[in-house]
Amino acid sequence: MLEIENVSRTFPARRGLFGSTGGVRALNQVNLSVSKGESLGLVGESGSGKTTLTRQILRLDTPTSGRILFEGQDMAKLGPAALRALRARVQIVFQDPYASLNPRMSVHDIVTEPMLIHRGKLGLDRRQRTDRAAELLELVGLGPQHLYRHPHEFSGGQRQRICIARALAPGPSLLLLDEPTSALDVSVQAQVLNLLIDLQERLGLTYFFISHDLGVIRYICDRVAIIFQGEIKEEGRTQQIFDAPKSEYARSLLAAMPEVRVPD
Repeated sequence: MLEIENVSRTFPARRGLFGSTGGVRALNQVNLSVSKGESLGLVGESGSGKTTLTRQILRLDTPTSGRILFEGQDMAKLGPAALRALRARVQIVFQDPYASLNPRMSVHDIVTEPMLIHRGKLGLDRRQRTDRAAELLELVGLGPQHLYRHPHEFSGGQRQRICIARALAPGPSLLLLDEPTSALDVSVQAQVLNLLIDLQERLGLTYFFISHDLGVIRYICDRVAIIFQGEIKEEGRTQQIFDAPKSEYARSLLAAMPEVRVPD
C-alpha cells in the first residue's frame, strides 16, 4: 500500500544573525513499505526524523531525493485534484487531543468537517453527514448524545476518540498515528490501543504508527522500524526485533525499558 523508496530530506543552510548554519540532513536513504491491513511502527527518539518522514508521507513537505508511492501512485506527481482525493485515503491522528480539536466547534462539526471537504467523493447531504457522524461516534465508544457538545466537556481519552472518529470520516485506508496515546494516562492508553486494534480488524485499516514507546509498538504493531539520525537502523517483525535485536542502537533502546528483556 505505502512504499517509501530511498527518501532523503536535507534542509539547506540558513543565514542568521551570527553567520550561516550548515545544512541538516533529516532523512538519509529511508526505505520502508507497509502492506494493506498491516501495522508498521516507526520508533525513534526526539529529533530522529519521525516527524520529517510523516510530513513527506502527507505531502506537507517534499523529499530532496527518493519517492513515496501510495497504492502505486507517486505522490510527488499528483496534481491538486488527485492529491485531494488521496488525502481522503490517508488520514492522521495527532499526539495531543487537547490541541488538535477546535474548542469553538461542536463534535458534530469536528467530525463532519472532513465529509464537507471531501463531499465530491462521499456525496453526503447534511442529514447523511449527521447520521454518519453519529455512527462514527458509536464506533469509537461514544454516542449520538455527544454530537453537540464541545471538546472542553470531554476527558483526554474521549477527545482522542473524537480525533479518531474525525480521521475515519472520509473513509481512509491508511491511518498515520502520531504518538496517539503518549498524552494519556496509562489506563486510558490501553483503552485507546484496544480501540485501534478493534477498528483495524473491523474496517481493514492499515496503520503507520509513530512512537518513542517500544511497549506500545510491541502491543499493536506487526512490524517495527527503528530510526536514528534520519536512518533506518533496523526493521523487521516486531517479535523478532524484541527477541533478537541486531543493531547496537536497537539493543540500547530495548535495554532502557525495564519490562523488555534483551537477549545476551
